[in-house]
Amino acid sequence: MLKTGTIRIGVSLFEPWAIKNKDGELDGFEIQIAKQLAKDLGAKPEFKVVEWENLIDALESKEIDVIIAGMAITPERALRINFSNPYASSGISLAACISQTEDMQSLDELNNPKVTIGAVSNTVSEQLAGQVFSKAKIKSFVKSEDAINAVLEGEIHALVESSPGPKLLAMKYPEQVDVPLSKPLLSYRTGMAVNSGEQEFLNYLNAWITARDADGLLPAKHKYWFESLEWKKD
Repeated sequence: MLKTGTIRIGVSLFEPWAIKNKDGELDGFEIQIAKQLAKDLGAKPEFKVVEWENLIDALESKEIDVIIAGMAITPERALRINFSNPYASSGISLAACISQTEDMQSLDELNNPKVTIGAVSNTVSEQLAGQVFSKAKIKSFVKSEDAINAVLEGEIHALVESSPGPKLLAMKYPEQVDVPLSKPLLSYRTGMAVNSGEQEFLNYLNAWITARDADGLLPAKHKYWFESLEWKKD
């Protein structure tokens, strides 16, 4: 990586982690974090957009050097890849289709065989959906945009997705989507990921995260992308 002067970064398109701006260029919380990391490394960032479910495979096959994609740190994933220290916290919330759920009075009413809950495949959101709504039908989507379209069009009753996705969706489509819960279904921490055996690189990532958290860069970027809609202008 350092010999070539390029760091290959695996990302997946999830708003606002990684998005395309009005010029078709990559932007978002993860993109800005990754660019700063590359700059501090003295390397050129080369972004590779990968479907979420293929990110770990891409890392293991050495198509990319690191995953920076809002990936939740879980014991299961840690059996395959090495996570850095957490660099951000997030949660999983619920976006409900108003036309399908307006007569429901409680969360329990979503947990029945007549209800379809959506989630992106191979994510913590999908696992959580199966646990919380064990009696409902869980429909998996490869792409986040397909899951979003499904809840907008009423094909599913609700979508389980990482925050602030549901909140942003409800703000953009207030007549179609509601966020019925005041707190997330689950909170988690995200880490960067590298292949096993790359301890020196992992040590650098951990040190970088500690330093950039202390100097305020990580909190500032997180606040901008997750607690405001200023970035929506672009």
